[in-house]
Amino acid sequence: MTIFDKFNLKDRVAVVTGGGGQLGFEFCKTLAEAGAAVVPADLNMELASRTATRLSESGYAAMPFPLDVTRLESTRELVAETVKRFSRLDILVNSAALDPKFDPDAASKGIAPGAFEDYPLADWQAALNVNLTGMFLATQACVKQMLAQGKKGSIINICSTYGLNGPDQRIYIKDGKRVAFKPVYYSTTKAGVMGFTKYLAAYYAGTEIRVNALTPGGVYNNHEEYFVKNYSAKTILGRMTKKDEMNGALLFLASDASSYMTGNNVIVDGGWTAW
Repeated sequence: MTIFDKFNLKDRVAVVTGGGGQLGFEFCKTLAEAGAAVVPADLNMELASRTATRLSESGYAAMPFPLDVTRLESTRELVAETVKRFSRLDILVNSAALDPKFDPDAASKGIAPGAFEDYPLADWQAALNVNLTGMFLATQACVKQMLAQGKKGSIINICSTYGLNGPDQRIYIKDGKRVAFKPVYYSTTKAGVMGFTKYLAAYYAGTEIRVNALTPGGVYNNHEEYFVKNYSAKTILGRMTKKDEMNGALLFLASDASSYMTGNNVIVDGGWTAW
């Protein structure tokens, strides 16, 4: 077996929650190119279908699924449909999460968007429900299939540098004025992802079910110029992440190339957390 063989995912089946998103599509495409059949699962079925269609048109096996990670029944249906179509489930990428969205009416209320002192309880609870409980439910459903088919599989939880370090709120200052804060729920839930990852890795000791985290830096997605400048200044490489720069790390974690790795975290952040 060569090193390239270790990255081969032929005959494996991967589920990607949040598979209709910017990174979700990249993850699905990477896994498909490596030989896996892929299930892009997303609350937005239109986006999930778009991902699956693009993969199918390129000759890859793909099936979209309308997943609500906050509903137990939905996660169970995801596994049932995946196994019905592809007969197995080997890889789970937990990428579904709420992105920080700021109250558009915050300025008229006299508060800075995302400010902790006035952050709405409903928004906090909704984020916990998706970013942590949703990951719990999706993993719980998928790992049962992994156990049933030989106690082997790879689970990859998408974390964030803001789950490792407190956000530098200075990067949300434009022309000397505060325009936003990174909201409290994001760091809290992403830190929880790391705890969840280590718990599961330890829990499945004695099996070949491996659980790791992948931590991206800030991915450029048509951000305003001020933000790109502020963010880039904090990285050693002096720029934001390109959308395809997580793919190598993801494939490493999904494949046998990382067969002796569990309970760990691969950080791809341009050096953000190194200084």
